[in-house]
Amino acid sequence: MDPAVLRDDMVEGLVHESKGYVRSERVATAMRAVPREPFVEDESNAYTDTTTQTLGTTVLAPSMAGRLLEALDLRPDDDVLVVGCGVGYTAAVVAEVVGDRHVHAIDIARRLVWEARSNLGTAGYDGVLVDRRDGAEGLPEYAPYDRILLEAAAIEPPQSLVAQLGADGRLVMPLGAQDQHLAVVDEDGTHVDDRGPVAFTPMLLEGEQSDALERNRTHREDREHADRAAQSHTGWERDWIDWD
Repeated sequence: MDPAVLRDDMVEGLVHESKGYVRSERVATAMRAVPREPFVEDESNAYTDTTTQTLGTTVLAPSMAGRLLEALDLRPDDDVLVVGCGVGYTAAVVAEVVGDRHVHAIDIARRLVWEARSNLGTAGYDGVLVDRRDGAEGLPEYAPYDRILLEAAAIEPPQSLVAQLGADGRLVMPLGAQDQHLAVVDEDGTHVDDRGPVAFTPMLLEGEQSDALERNRTHREDREHADRAAQSHTGWERDWIDWD
């Protein structure tokens, strides 16, 4: 079946009054325009309302993507930062609304950064800047942002992200640990709206990502590991150096 028809059917299901995940014409139009095939491994699941996994990360179900986008309340030409962009689908829909040159996206996993760049290019949004960064630090070089989307859970709004919001800016994020809700936070760090329960994985810090050399190792432990390696004697050296 024609992918455009499948997208129309997908969006019709999201806007139906029995669900109401998508309420604005702006979001509905954008989701109808963005192909999902580049962002999922199994194209047969591209337009089903299910969460999938790829490269160790979650590809959000269309209904959850719609909820995030509605909470963002995007306007044309808004400058937007997507934190924890994963494979890039949500960033693509944001770019459809605001223009790809207005979208910056970051992820802590290098292989996901490369994947997102490739997927966005295939989908027609190669103007989106995607960089590898610690999500808690944001991307201050291009701040301020009108909107910031954090696609990972935290127990409180990261202060670095709040500081990168411009006037009348908003940060949308899953807030909480075990019991999470989709929160809207203003440029003062004030929680101004609750968009219902969600369940996201926690935001990773540097050294915790799945493709790191050693998972969960701290910067201090990295330095100690490097020092031990530098001081160790390999077997071939012992054949010709008198270490005494």
